[in-house]
Amino acid sequence: MAGRKRSVRVKIFAILLLPVVALTVIWGFAAAISLQTGMEYVRIGAVYEHVVSPARVVLTELQNERLRSLSYLGRTSTYHADLDTQQETTDAAAAALAAHATEAESSTPPAMWERVQELLSQLSRLDTVREQVENRDISRLDALEEYSSIAEVGFQVYDRLMISPDIDLVAQTKAIILVGRGREIVSQQSALLAGTLGAGKMTEDERAAFAEMVGQRRLLYQLGTSQLDDELRQPYDALNASPIYADYLTLEKGVIEVVRPGKVLPIEAARWQATAEAVSITLDKLGGEIARKITQRAAPLAESVLWRAALLGVLGLVAVVVTVFFSFRFARKLATELAGLRHAALDLADRRLPDVVRRLRNGEEVDVAAETPPLAVARDTTEVDDVSAAFASVQRTAVEAAVGQARLRKGVGMVFLNLARRSQSLLHRQLDLLDTLERQVADPAVLEQLFGIDHLTTRMRRHAEGLIIMSGAAPGRGWRDPVSLYDVTRAAVEEVEDYLRVLIAVPPETALAGPAVTDVIHLVAELVENACIFSPPNTQVFVRGELVARGFVLEVEDRGLGIGAEELAHLNERLAEPPEFDLADSDRLGLFVVGRLAQRHGVRVSLRASPYGGTTAIVLLPLDIVVEGEPEEYTVERLIPQQPALTPVPSEGDGLPRRVRQASLAPQLRGENS
Repeated sequence: MAGRKRSVRVKIFAILLLPVVALTVIWGFAAAISLQTGMEYVRIGAVYEHVVSPARVVLTELQNERLRSLSYLGRTSTYHADLDTQQETTDAAAAALAAHATEAESSTPPAMWERVQELLSQLSRLDTVREQVENRDISRLDALEEYSSIAEVGFQVYDRLMISPDIDLVAQTKAIILVGRGREIVSQQSALLAGTLGAGKMTEDERAAFAEMVGQRRLLYQLGTSQLDDELRQPYDALNASPIYADYLTLEKGVIEVVRPGKVLPIEAARWQATAEAVSITLDKLGGEIARKITQRAAPLAESVLWRAALLGVLGLVAVVVTVFFSFRFARKLATELAGLRHAALDLADRRLPDVVRRLRNGEEVDVAAETPPLAVARDTTEVDDVSAAFASVQRTAVEAAVGQARLRKGVGMVFLNLARRSQSLLHRQLDLLDTLERQVADPAVLEQLFGIDHLTTRMRRHAEGLIIMSGAAPGRGWRDPVSLYDVTRAAVEEVEDYLRVLIAVPPETALAGPAVTDVIHLVAELVENACIFSPPNTQVFVRGELVARGFVLEVEDRGLGIGAEELAHLNERLAEPPEFDLADSDRLGLFVVGRLAQRHGVRVSLRASPYGGTTAIVLLPLDIVVEGEPEEYTVERLIPQQPALTPVPSEGDGLPRRVRQASLAPQLRGENS
């Protein structure tokens, strides 16, 4: 394949074909019939000899002890020599199980080993039950329950005997366990009948328990025998057809239909316990024979699996070596090509395209052809070559889109600027005309209306300046000399509709450098207007100022509902780093203007929650635009009496708040100075 371009599909197929085939052969066959699988077949014999067989003896002796215990509880005599002998036999069987289980611990599955240990633990508490039986401190049903609960742990040992991977073998094992559980219920019935015969009558609870056992026994026996194969089911078919099993079915029916609780047992009851015990013994023998046959079936399977596992292991090793060689060879070439393509993509996304966008924002011209050179990527694969060409087209389109977006943004800015300049010129002329009319009119009512129009025009001028700021230009008005920060604040408040609600406490000893006056007036006016809009009309807005170590601080505080913590953090982030103006975000024009003005002069604006429930805007003016110690050069012309700290914009006449156009401003701030 060297020297010729191939499709990526062909190369990937060549890389993956051998690994897939090899892994399919190795893990599809070897995993299913591996050395461990063969060893598990061998382990079946050891587990049967040292765990299953001794556990079966324990269960048989435990069932015999249960039978004699209930028989003893049903008799009135104190003779229990046969019970003592059986108890010793049960203890000996338990000791033999403990010894044998230790020898087969390594071969026993963990879950089965835990159940064996639990069975031995349960057998150790037999002494308590035996003492209660001897003293007749326990009822026949309770004694039956105690012995049966221990026997249940023994059957759980059988349930964990699923160590063969052969499905048929596992199915036969499950079936014989079900039959064994059915035989356990037969043993329980036999024990219950033995106690009943000794007492000569059956209680209501005993009769109900026996009826429940009949249903359980038939269900388990039917499920178990139906799942056995023909060879293993044959002995049970013979038992089902025998007279003894027919007598047993008659026994079950008789106990349910004939026996009356508390009444003397019928005559045929004398044969019940013998019949039940005979069926129980027969089922026990059949269970042992079937278990041995299942174990013998595992031996030839183990030998076959071991041979096949060895053969597949050798073949699998050869396949893996060949697979690894070719896979690494082809994968390395393809990885080199793809890595080069990835590096080119990351270079465009992380370095080149952001650099183009930054230069466009700074107003620089960008040559699209120079910024989109061909990708320097080794391409021996057809698809990689096609992707490289497509990516080159993508990067060219991306750069062209960035250039077009910058031009569009610049065009929109020019539209804003032209409209704002025209509106600003008309507003300046309107303000001059209003100033002339105010000087000529003597009628207080007409003068009041002119003052309202004057105030409205001043606000319109600020909005026009907002358009200029959004376009990236600077407003036309400005000052060369410093202006008192008190007058700057008053001028900002004059541009707000609800100026009468604003209380100002700014010391007159500090001034602001002339080039920053216009922008700071606009900035403070936007903040004061927001405070008035987002607070109840019957509350006041406070503007305080003081000189601090890092400059001069103005605080604009309202008594509104405040802003949530998450929204407050978002607004502070936008004020600290003003984003590009988004035409779709028209609801945030004031915030954008404040951020842009603050960034222009190094002013820091932040919002925080007010202790009164509203919001406080903090404006930190840096020291390089703050002037101290020369208040006489820009003293405010006192046309009205001196106002105390934290008072609204002054009023005149009858004491009601009235707006007097620029009456309280320094001469520098009246009209349009430049």
